[in-house]
Amino acid sequence: MYLLVTRPEPDGLKLIGMLEQRGHEAIAAPLSAFTAMPLDPSSLEGVSALIATSRNALRAMVGTEALELARGLPIFTVGAATAEEARRMGFARVVKGPGTAAALGPMIASMVDPAEDLLLHLAGDRLAYDLATELSESGIRVTSEIVYRMLAATALPHETVAAMRERDLDAVMLMSPEAARTWVRLVGRHKLATEAGEMLHLCLSDAVAGQLAPLGGVSVDVAERPTLEEMLALVDRAAAKLGE
Repeated sequence: MYLLVTRPEPDGLKLIGMLEQRGHEAIAAPLSAFTAMPLDPSSLEGVSALIATSRNALRAMVGTEALELARGLPIFTVGAATAEEARRMGFARVVKGPGTAAALGPMIASMVDPAEDLLLHLAGDRLAYDLATELSESGIRVTSEIVYRMLAATALPHETVAAMRERDLDAVMLMSPEAARTWVRLVGRHKLATEAGEMLHLCLSDAVAGQLAPLGGVSVDVAERPTLEEMLALVDRAAAKLGE
């Protein structure tokens, strides 16, 4: 299967490598770009533990003074990939979450003391799920600091436009609602609605798939769970059907 990978770098290139190992081909068309917003070390004063619902939140701290202080704190991570990134960056007390921000909230609530603990959520400028508000409504003291922004792409790469016009691509992988919205916008900008309509849209969740309505009746498959592993399994199943 020949896929279009829309994740921002460096995750996009890593995903292409995973796909190639599974026998697929892929090209990159990042639909957003990462910009770090360094955390002021003073934001860590009085904090008992950190929350990271994205690897990008951790990457934003690389090389900063705040990271040296943060490493001494426990950190709750949304899932396995973010936990692995935290350990790689030197965090010693990493609590791995169940894979989604919605499921992470109850886990955190069961492990902290509302009367004693103050949590800091390292967040992006766009949140698919407002974890800090959920925890606050449960009586847990939590603050949120934006440590990175994702800037939406303004055009598709020339290679991607050419591949779509040649009908070379079988599918596009969309990993967030924002990516899906950007995809819809850029398909319109490049006048590729017909070509996109012939591609399979592989979506991380129903929330992602729901953003594709402006494209009309495009073919959509949704991962059974919103994880990278399930997305890879979705690709394999789609490729098997294509080969039938």
